[in-house]
Amino acid sequence: MAEGIPAVSIIIPHWNGIETLSECLDSLKLSTYQNIEIIVSDNASTDGSQDWLKEKHPDVLLLEHDDNYGYAGGCNRGAQAASGSFLLFLNNDTIQEPGWLEPLVERIESDSSIAALQPKILNYYERDLFDYAGGSGGHMDIFCFPFARGRLFLDQEKDIGQYNSAESCFWASGTAIMVRRELFEIVGSFDEIFFSHMEEVDLCWRMQAMGYKIWVEPQSIVFHKNAVSMPMYSHWKYYLNHRNSLLMLLSNYSIPVTFYVGLIRLMLEFVALGYAAVKLDINHITGILRALGWILIHPHTILSKRQHFKQHKQLQDKKIMKNMLQGSIALAYYLLGKRTYSEIKSKAS
Repeated sequence: MAEGIPAVSIIIPHWNGIETLSECLDSLKLSTYQNIEIIVSDNASTDGSQDWLKEKHPDVLLLEHDDNYGYAGGCNRGAQAASGSFLLFLNNDTIQEPGWLEPLVERIESDSSIAALQPKILNYYERDLFDYAGGSGGHMDIFCFPFARGRLFLDQEKDIGQYNSAESCFWASGTAIMVRRELFEIVGSFDEIFFSHMEEVDLCWRMQAMGYKIWVEPQSIVFHKNAVSMPMYSHWKYYLNHRNSLLMLLSNYSIPVTFYVGLIRLMLEFVALGYAAVKLDINHITGILRALGWILIHPHTILSKRQHFKQHKQLQDKKIMKNMLQGSIALAYYLLGKRTYSEIKSKAS
């Protein structure tokens, strides 16, 4: 690593897909930032990714795991091997603009209260379209339904510069999230119970509970293929989205807020279940039911997670919830017809 500028460790959790990873690494090596290391955290790929990496990219640090530990587990193991003061967790189905790292490092160094941040994430196939997984900064309503600046549910906006301001947000996308290494270790890294999906939201929530801020820096740009490793409408994806969202709600709020918000969220789950039934979406129906079943039989896991969150919590719910949408993004979207982040923001203000 070069001297004089902060070291950035880029950690890529990987499970199969040599062609996808190859394009990502080729793009990374065009980065103009001079002090990086690249770590591929391989979750027991079965397509020969390990031998391919050793032959084609001997300069990349390869970690070979004995099982598939998901995004969360792969990232955590990569972080343990990293040497940089900043960690950047990156999806393998991304490519980046050459100067993407400099704005991120400059932004996080400019304010010691920034714990994590993301670049602007655009769609790989339509370069003027905000990507589903992160857009230009992640947000969430009080019922733990996430959305992004530039993406509400399946509606993705065209990027015409409307969200080019660097600003605070609630969560930074795991597609490309930079964190302070020391703080990442203090707060307890990614929760591996999540496996994949929303582990970054949970991490950012914990950091905010400690009094830190999450930001987006749109001067940095990443292009993302999205849903390469997990199909958008699969049972597994529906299950993880619903389960992990409910897990956060039940674990990260105080008990009074958990009961109040949780009861309304439960009603919204049944609304979603009815909607899926009308659409005859079997994957969605079974995903919701499986998520609810998991929550019912894992009270010990929720209690343990609540205790862990409480150990780091410095701010009260009221303070943290000011950074959330005060209402339901689902109702705003489906009943009020709000289709853009700007419309949601104007309603909230």
